[in-house]
Amino acid sequence: MPDFVHLHTHSYYSLLNALPSPLALVERIKAQGGTAVALTDDDALYGAIPFYQAARAAGIKPIIGLDVHIAPNGRHNKRARIDKQAWRLVLLAKDATGYHNLLKLSSAGFLEGFYYTARVDDELLAAHHEGLIALSGGMGGEIPALLKNGDRAKAMERARFYEQLFGKDHFYIELVYRSDDPDQVRINHLLIELVQETGIPLVATSNASYLDPTDHEGWEAMRCIQKGQTLEEYRRMSGGDLDLSLASPEAMEKEFASVPEALANTQAIADRCDVEIELGVNHLPTFDVPDGKTDGGYLRELCEVGLARRYGTVTDEMRERFEFEFATVDKMGFASYFLVVQDFVNEAKRRGILVGPGRGSAAGSIISYALGITDIDPLKYGLLFERFLNPDRITMPDIDMDFADSRRGEVLQYVRDKYGSDHVAGIVTFGKMMPKAAVRDAARVLGLSFKEADQVAKLVPLPVQGRHTPLKKAIEEQVELRQAYQSKPVVKQVINLAMAIEGAPRHTSQHACGVVISNKPLTEHVPIQASQHEDLDYVSQYSLEPIEATGLVKMDFLGLSNLTIIEQALEIIEAVHGVKIDIDTIPLTDPDTFAMLSRGETVADTAAGQL
Repeated sequence: MPDFVHLHTHSYYSLLNALPSPLALVERIKAQGGTAVALTDDDALYGAIPFYQAARAAGIKPIIGLDVHIAPNGRHNKRARIDKQAWRLVLLAKDATGYHNLLKLSSAGFLEGFYYTARVDDELLAAHHEGLIALSGGMGGEIPALLKNGDRAKAMERARFYEQLFGKDHFYIELVYRSDDPDQVRINHLLIELVQETGIPLVATSNASYLDPTDHEGWEAMRCIQKGQTLEEYRRMSGGDLDLSLASPEAMEKEFASVPEALANTQAIADRCDVEIELGVNHLPTFDVPDGKTDGGYLRELCEVGLARRYGTVTDEMRERFEFEFATVDKMGFASYFLVVQDFVNEAKRRGILVGPGRGSAAGSIISYALGITDIDPLKYGLLFERFLNPDRITMPDIDMDFADSRRGEVLQYVRDKYGSDHVAGIVTFGKMMPKAAVRDAARVLGLSFKEADQVAKLVPLPVQGRHTPLKKAIEEQVELRQAYQSKPVVKQVINLAMAIEGAPRHTSQHACGVVISNKPLTEHVPIQASQHEDLDYVSQYSLEPIEATGLVKMDFLGLSNLTIIEQALEIIEAVHGVKIDIDTIPLTDPDTFAMLSRGETVADTAAGQL
């Protein structure tokens, strides 16, 4: 048979619409003897980097793709229900240009076109089509849907449009493997007839949402979670029980034996797709240094001033420590990073925003101390710089900054104003279906009452130090859970279904304090969507580890209520007593303070109503 490559697959980053992790997908392709595979998740590129890394590690060619919604009436038209059912189109990145256009299309779909789901339109496709190969999509695709509705003329018109837009041999009519679906079989025949008239090439896909037919119920459960339905309700309304598993190459050969070119074209497309994502190269924000100065030169200048301010007389020990740190920072190319951090920290201080004295390994840097980033003398306390930056181990610096939580937004606004809002974003996180949550979701899907669901969930062990015990292991280790699983059919049914969805992302959220600042507009490096926090406009679609892999640096802007309380206390003291206190000058060895701490007088006595 012709070599076959899966070009239309989904991972669990098609939130609540697919089951496998990118790694599991890659492992299955390798087990099938495949040499390449495309990941085409719905609308977002959440899984692109994990997929790329997993495929490369397995010796499989990764093809970065996207299954987009097309708004037939334009992405800006969001009248009630007008585009609730948008069409689908599969896009594959052929080269670096195509990959960057996927970043822009996905971002625009969320930022400009979101209505029920992220949507793009003909205008966006026209602006960002270069380097892309398009497939017409499955039954949700525009052309198959038009044929299903009997509008062959319109289907022909749109096929010609996409062929002209993407270019000859860059648009393919997609035949989807679904021998158990009479509608799909019929539409495939109509698509073949259309191709015979237009000359547009065919391509065969599996359009998979899970790996094995036995995964179907787990996939149904995820759809139920999304829709707020029980399995019984979902099955009654869906009207079908189609197999959306990853078809084997042998099954694809049998299904499309009459159109071998559709199979051969999968390999031809894979051969043309060659995206190298640049990982491990830093893209630090650019600090605007004075004319004629370099980042390193200006950093040294600020440090010299800071050392004199902190120490007065700079001893040989101080000088030696500084030169060692500076050489490391300069060699690793992080001068701009320190300039950026010191700028927003000192701007916060100039505005009277209370800033923490420093936390973590950054407190071991005399450069941080000289610049005012930290207020802890590393020499006085014997703190090691190597815990922060090690010249023998290339890692990104990580300085966590604490601000009074009532004014954290001011600091972020300053950063957005200085570097441009399109250069600054939060970082996406994913709420995953951990064991207890998966059990509760499975129970609800199966129609159990809250009480019944709670009874099963209580059998699942609590996490230990933030680590969850997988359900399969918990059954082996927990006697009560194992006995209930073996003796009670309903418990077994719930646990089995929970194991099918366990670990999958349920929804997106946003890192509590992590912020990335890019040297270029973010969509040159990562896809973005609207932020869930009022202090930021955007959030990256890549989570923390992929962000770091792409070379963007995370900076932590933590908002601490304790700093706000201290700030308010200082204001009250000044207003009532006329005394302005600088907390940085308060002695750390005050005996009266230690005596108070020894008496335990550190919290409010709510019973007595007094301190």
